[in-house]
Amino acid sequence: MKFLHVGCGQNDKTKTTDVFATDVWDETRLDIDESVNPDVVSSITDMNNIKDNSFDAVYSAHNIEHLYAHEVPIALKEFKRVLNDNGIVFIRCPDLYTIAKFIVEGKVVQPMYESPAGPVTPIDALFGMRPFLVKNPYMAHKVGFTSELLVGTLKDNGFASALCVRSISAVELFAIASVKEINDDILLNQMNNHLSSRIGDKNIENINS
Repeated sequence: MKFLHVGCGQNDKTKTTDVFATDVWDETRLDIDESVNPDVVSSITDMNNIKDNSFDAVYSAHNIEHLYAHEVPIALKEFKRVLNDNGIVFIRCPDLYTIAKFIVEGKVVQPMYESPAGPVTPIDALFGMRPFLVKNPYMAHKVGFTSELLVGTLKDNGFASALCVRSISAVELFAIASVKEINDDILLNQMNNHLSSRIGDKNIENINS
């Protein structure tokens, strides 16, 4: 089984999901930044050096929020193009719903959680981590998603089935979508397998009705 790890940065399969981190899956790392030594140097909006239908899965962690809104459908269609008929995409991005709750409560610059890069405030989650933006303005966030918007955007751009769960503690959405139509219970079971080490975390919330 093969998965394409897009926008990988310094990370490899061990920093993806419980499923992709296993020996069953072969990883191809893709990034626009040559300095992180990806297998493929490419933007996620133009992966023309990747063949159609050549992967079983695409993994995208905190990439799509760095795109402009009009670029998101382009990237999602690229993800779908490189997947085979049984393929899935797994996406992680900030959760605007939870961020908004912090802002409404007046906690605009109070830390929501501690990340490996340091404390993350609502302003950081909305617009990009301020310490990183000083050196790299490309780390700015240009779009955001609620669960409903992300699922709808995936379906609008060619994915037959999609669902989300929310990590309240990390203010993050986990979305999974499939090229062919899959029953929601089966898709949710796949999601649970990917997040098996987190299932005991009461902060993982199933937000699918």
